[in-house]
Amino acid sequence: MINNESVGLRLDVYVAEREGITRSASAKLIESGAVTVNGEAVSKNYRLREGDTVDTVIPEPTPDKAEPENIPLDIVYEDSDLLVVNKPKGMVVHPAAGNESGTLVNALLYHCGDSLSGINGIIRPGIVHRIDKDTSGLLVVAKNDASHVCLAEQISSHTFDRFYRAISLGHLKETCGRIDKPIGRHPIDRKKMAIVKDGRDAATNYRVLTPLDGADYIELKLETGRTHQIRVHLSSLGHPLMGDTVYGGGKTRFESQHPSLISGQCLHAKTISFIHPRSGELMSFDSPLPDYFKKLLTLLGETNNE
Repeated sequence: MINNESVGLRLDVYVAEREGITRSASAKLIESGAVTVNGEAVSKNYRLREGDTVDTVIPEPTPDKAEPENIPLDIVYEDSDLLVVNKPKGMVVHPAAGNESGTLVNALLYHCGDSLSGINGIIRPGIVHRIDKDTSGLLVVAKNDASHVCLAEQISSHTFDRFYRAISLGHLKETCGRIDKPIGRHPIDRKKMAIVKDGRDAATNYRVLTPLDGADYIELKLETGRTHQIRVHLSSLGHPLMGDTVYGGGKTRFESQHPSLISGQCLHAKTISFIHPRSGELMSFDSPLPDYFKKLLTLLGETNNE
């Protein structure tokens, strides 16, 4: 709790002094949401008041480099500028604390060598966009910085199309719609995201493909690409993804009856479309649903699992 000696100090100054870190490191922690005042995220120039409670979560150290590993890749397309990969469920995209190896990046370094863009640093070479560990499906990887910039600009301008398939619990009130709710770090559980007033703009379009037994088979199109966006948005409607225990799933009888098929959220990045950075050609790729996903749909009453 803040006492008289610290009243009036900027938050970044206080955290730097208390944690024995640099001012810039303190600012980064605050901006990432790792520092809260009275349970809420605030700006780095917040002035401390008597009675304030400041909590800081120092993240675990991340690997300082990624090593090549001979891990099989499901490459859908590849040329000198980019490749499109079909990521399996359970694979982490890039190394981080607790997942230093066995990631998509480790596999890409073995396959591509030095032919990956460096814009996102040595831990995320070539990575233009990400999907969660338990989300399967398509990712585009940049082999050079020019391609990376072009693809990132398309994502930013919403001309890079990303379509997902998912199974959500219960039945959505509307058969199609647009979820436009800002997303930011959860004010209490810093490992989660949440709908927060001062979060970043986030928009997800959805349509119900088939009403199932106690669930909906849905297609989603991202307008933005916030962390856990689809999962948070659907949970905010009261219809979390099947298997998503982090955001409210995993509690139904059906889920408990099929643990071998349900491990993490039932979400698949099925289709991506973008303009090739060099040729200007429209490129579109489609990934078939994983076997576990098809089996779940059949059990839930879907007859067309494409």
